[in-house]
Amino acid sequence: MASRLNPYISFSGDARPAMEFYQSVLGGELRVSGYGEFGSEAPPGYEDKVMHGMLETPDGFTLMGADVPPGMEHAPGNNFAVSLSGDDADRLRGYWEGLSAGGTVSVPLEKQMWGDVFGMCTDKFGITWMVNIGTQG
Repeated sequence: MASRLNPYISFSGDARPAMEFYQSVLGGELRVSGYGEFGSEAPPGYEDKVMHGMLETPDGFTLMGADVPPGMEHAPGNNFAVSLSGDDADRLRGYWEGLSAGGTVSVPLEKQMWGDVFGMCTDKFGITWMVNIGTQG
């Protein structure tokens, strides 16, 4: 496998529904491993939590996520966003519709001063997404 760079999102107990949501929007294969699935006992309260999840989509996207492990603080911030970009307007608009449903739109998906169609939203799990549809030509 070639090297790759992809987002890894930490959740506070809702990694499984979040990753399933992203699969419903982006498609692809989702593999989820829970705490305690590797022959060890899950930490108390982590019996149904995600130790590692990975979504790989037909478009080549890879998104990883997990519930914060015991002893680590979950500190969401505004220092990152997940960006989807390209020139397949229909597909990207579909992603936008799915990701923004139930979330908060901070920048509506519309033509911007640089010529592309761009939007930014925070999904129902608190993750910020940017969608950019490039102009052809």
